[in-house]
Amino acid sequence: MLVDNVEGVTYNELVEIEQKNGEIRSGKVLDINGSKALVQLFEGSQGLEISTAKARFLGKSLELSVSKDILGRVFDGMGRPRDNGAKIIPEKRLDINGTPINPAARDYPDEFIQTGISAIDGLNTLVRGQKLPVFSMSGLPHANLAAQIARQAAVLNSGDSKFAVVFAAVGITYEEADYFTSDFQRTGAIERACLFMNLASDPAIERIATPRMALTAAEYLAFELDMHVLVIITDITNYAEALREVSAARKEVPGRRGYPGYLYTDLATMYERAGRIKGKKGSITQIPILTMPEDDKTHPIPDLTGYITEGQIILSRELYKKGITPPIDVLPSLSRLKDKGIGKNKTREDHADTMNQLFAAYARGKEAKELSAILGEAALTDVDKLFAKFAEEFEKRYVSQGFNTNRPIEETLKLGWDLLKILPRSELKRIKDVYIDKYLSE
Repeated sequence: MLVDNVEGVTYNELVEIEQKNGEIRSGKVLDINGSKALVQLFEGSQGLEISTAKARFLGKSLELSVSKDILGRVFDGMGRPRDNGAKIIPEKRLDINGTPINPAARDYPDEFIQTGISAIDGLNTLVRGQKLPVFSMSGLPHANLAAQIARQAAVLNSGDSKFAVVFAAVGITYEEADYFTSDFQRTGAIERACLFMNLASDPAIERIATPRMALTAAEYLAFELDMHVLVIITDITNYAEALREVSAARKEVPGRRGYPGYLYTDLATMYERAGRIKGKKGSITQIPILTMPEDDKTHPIPDLTGYITEGQIILSRELYKKGITPPIDVLPSLSRLKDKGIGKNKTREDHADTMNQLFAAYARGKEAKELSAILGEAALTDVDKLFAKFAEEFEKRYVSQGFNTNRPIEETLKLGWDLLKILPRSELKRIKDVYIDKYLSE
């Protein structure tokens, strides 16, 4: 709606629209031109009597009420309780846009986070303070993977710091919202979690606020209460679609594929809120999940996300068809900080070597399988056949573990060594002999 004769109004400012009958709807300022303000309503405009309505500008942007009681609670996309619980009595009210972390105050991420998923822990390790997105495709079980990580994630050797999960669901169906809520409650993970649920039927403007609500809650838990916080946001694609919708309402010049030209900057304002700060015990680690439109990783959303974040976990339709869950495609997946979170006193001394060897052996095994599909198995050498067998077993035993198995890092490393026994010792060129002698015979 357009409000005339306004003064001193700022972009993003909150507005209350009061009806003649006392009903109040809220919205925020999208654009200002002279004495006119364009206001986007949160609740929709159906039944609104414009001739008798009054607009009140509140002089502040969206805020979230926070206290330590937010753990164990489920909120809607605007931070209002949706679990029939009491309202939060706030210790603080924080602007959801946050304040940027001074780059000089950032601490380097170098502590291992155990997710209990071998394909992540063993090969694309998540590090405390990192941003590691999951690139999925429509129809793949990324919701199950998100719930599994939220349930199982833990920081080993974290001392007295507690671990918490902030989960933001953006533009999901009622069925998915019910799945997440009941899964958290059934497994008891809700005790250390805080959920923000924005449904597909909610307004687009609310979708833009939801991830920021979650990150504001995470900043409070991490930097005020010294907790290690894992933030999972699903689905970033729904967020970007809402941003495109609001951008069109503001009549902005569209960029690539109709998304606003500032999509990169906007995504960065969310992703860069992850990290560690020198002198603070707490940290924020982020796992944004996005569905690649048309399975295309050069699409603007995954493309820009890849630029800002430190790697990506890619799910594969081919593996999912084979019945492998979670269907993590190990070879194109990457965690740029994995080397910093593994090794002696973090995971185990042999982790880096076995990781490199498993990658190399799996890549060679896949090549051997492709070769045999074209030329027949007779074209393979005996060693090639062993690598092809290794690739099969690796997918079945290492990558595939279901959505309810929680593997400690020791079990993941042992499984890696068990699989390497398929290959002749002379082929283990990436592992130091001292580790082969110590672990291969076990």
